[in-house]
Amino acid sequence: MEPPVLSNVEEVVEVYRELSRHPGLRAACLGPDVTTQYGGKYCSLYTEWSQRDLARAENVKFCRQYLIFHDGTSVVYSGPAGTCSEIKDELLSQESPSGALKAVLRKVPSKEKEEEKQFLEVWDQNCKVKSIDLTALDKHGTVYDDDHFGCLAWTHSETHLLYVAEKKRPKAESFFQSKPPELDASNEDVGCPKKADVPLKGEQFVYHEDWGEALSKRSVPVLCVMDIEDNSISVLEGVPEHLSPGQAFWSPDDTGVVFVGWWSEPFRLGLQHCTNRRSALFYVDLTSGACEQLSENNTAVWSPRLSPDHCRIVYLENDLFGPHQQCSRLRMYDWYTKQTSTVLAAVPRQTSGAFPGIYCSALPGLCWAADSRRLVLDTAQRSQQDMFVVDTVTGATTSLTADAPQGSWSVLTIDRDILVARFSTPSCPHTLKVAVLPSAGLEAQLQWVCLQDAPPVPGISWGIRTLRPLPEQEHPQYRGLDFDAILLRPSEDRTAQKHPLVVMPHGGPHSVFTAGWMLYPAALCRVGFAVLLVNYRGSLGFGQDSVASLPGNVGTQDVHDVQLCVERVLQEESLDAGRVALVGGSHGGFLACHLLGQFPDTYHACVVRNPVVNIASMVAATDIPDWCLTETGLPYAPDALPDPAQWTEMLHKSPIRYVDRVRAPVLLMLGEDDRRVPPQQGLEYYRALKAHGVPTRLLLYPGNGHALAGVKAEADGFMNMVLWLGKHLRF
Repeated sequence: MEPPVLSNVEEVVEVYRELSRHPGLRAACLGPDVTTQYGGKYCSLYTEWSQRDLARAENVKFCRQYLIFHDGTSVVYSGPAGTCSEIKDELLSQESPSGALKAVLRKVPSKEKEEEKQFLEVWDQNCKVKSIDLTALDKHGTVYDDDHFGCLAWTHSETHLLYVAEKKRPKAESFFQSKPPELDASNEDVGCPKKADVPLKGEQFVYHEDWGEALSKRSVPVLCVMDIEDNSISVLEGVPEHLSPGQAFWSPDDTGVVFVGWWSEPFRLGLQHCTNRRSALFYVDLTSGACEQLSENNTAVWSPRLSPDHCRIVYLENDLFGPHQQCSRLRMYDWYTKQTSTVLAAVPRQTSGAFPGIYCSALPGLCWAADSRRLVLDTAQRSQQDMFVVDTVTGATTSLTADAPQGSWSVLTIDRDILVARFSTPSCPHTLKVAVLPSAGLEAQLQWVCLQDAPPVPGISWGIRTLRPLPEQEHPQYRGLDFDAILLRPSEDRTAQKHPLVVMPHGGPHSVFTAGWMLYPAALCRVGFAVLLVNYRGSLGFGQDSVASLPGNVGTQDVHDVQLCVERVLQEESLDAGRVALVGGSHGGFLACHLLGQFPDTYHACVVRNPVVNIASMVAATDIPDWCLTETGLPYAPDALPDPAQWTEMLHKSPIRYVDRVRAPVLLMLGEDDRRVPPQQGLEYYRALKAHGVPTRLLLYPGNGHALAGVKAEADGFMNMVLWLGKHLRF
């Protein structure tokens, strides 16, 4: 008798509904210290959470506040202050340095038109004191609220706000547009528009480059300033036209703006998840308009953070091109000496107990300790996410989670040495933790206090295992590398029978599964599957050598690592080798399709989301053509076309090459608006499978990009995945 995997549709719906209800902790902000009449101190902690609302088919944001009583060295008492409340239509928010004011960028549906309007608001302790209709002012286009360019920054004097918006584009009209009577040249006294406002003839269909996947409405960003006193908005001059500015903040003396500038020439490439794009740190002076480059010329930089004493700026740095994500350097610029130093270099090999290197998309918004010498960050350390404190003078690192439970830790904020963090595991959703950072040298004594707990989800057990490649599969240049896998399995088993196995390699390929809360693996486990998450060689968190070992070896090294892991787990665990399935997205889908063709006897069903199936046909359609060449092991140059041998190599490393050997039924899920792996990739595979008589089905999700992150698409994708696996794994 086979084990009872849930096959009743309503039961599966209920599992997904239950687990998707767990909220994700997104942000935290500490208020100023208040001294009580008894001499004690407390501060408020504002937190933002996100939760799927299946009935409304949207992600909703809500906030909750807490009080933290502390004595400067430890948390004396902490607890919630009131219940949750939903946040409506906030795009960005930022408290002023003193905590007395709060700026909010809000979207509001327009009553006259279909599009939304944007308002910039300022709130004090008790009410809204400013509300500026940015859309009506028409000084610029839409304000950016993304993580790449977006910012909302107060001057230290709290008199001005800085943000990034799309540059105002001149209106355009047809060559054959009839001129309204009131705009006739003879009617100059009847409010004729200024010359700058006269529409440009024949310009409606000019192509404007954008920054790719998830940034398709980002083309020419500009820095904008709001004067709080007179409500005026100005667009800063001085930023060179070949740069796209973002991640901006005020210089230490408020005389100018520091920003990251991305080169947009010779053409824009996709920025999402790409920390290898040419960029540098700049300073533009408000008085003279002069723009000065502060960092080196041919590198990729992001995530600058100013120290509390306003003397130093730390930022992350990578090499140009190559792998999109890699082990980053931590650099520091001294504002007064104008000297730049390397605080932490890239780490070639991850070794037990040592700092693994920096692998993160951004530093925390507030990451400096009160001494302006140390900072805190989180990074992947093999298959965990851990937190470290870094001494920027000596480069010494100390783990803040070495003695904490195994899982995924993230820094939300640190202010006045009060540290706020998020923790989760594959069986435990997000919890909120606070601690006071001890003085230098005593950091390992840090004591965490749980402010908001989340009970573990019953029925899930998990563990991390380490594997070494077979001798014949060692990389000749990078020998001795190992890799990890996280295995989830149902712990509430009412039978002695073996569970079916779902194998999930991650995308990227240079990303990583960390032992944190993930909806799909947890829900699959609750439904009755064991789930194997594979961090093959090339994953982040294992040292730069591991990252460097994969380009040129995709389709072989990563495929062999996953297959070795599957075979080892099937030997060592009580799992059903006759019911093994593959689930993967992007490069994970690339690996799933490879495994189907290279090892057709192992796998019995497959679900892929926006998979790469033909690198050669993808290179001309994607927002990341450099990825296609780099991961194939070929050099990339913007002005060079691949030669016939390179086209052949890209095709040779693609899973479409093995399509005639595929036997397992395949379900494809594609985002209609995917710019990263265009849906034509999945359609190409769908047609090839149909031509070879392989059972296949294709789901196309409109309004969804590469991540298929829409609430409807995510929920529908899960249900179809479970039903497809259930049908073809015989339960």
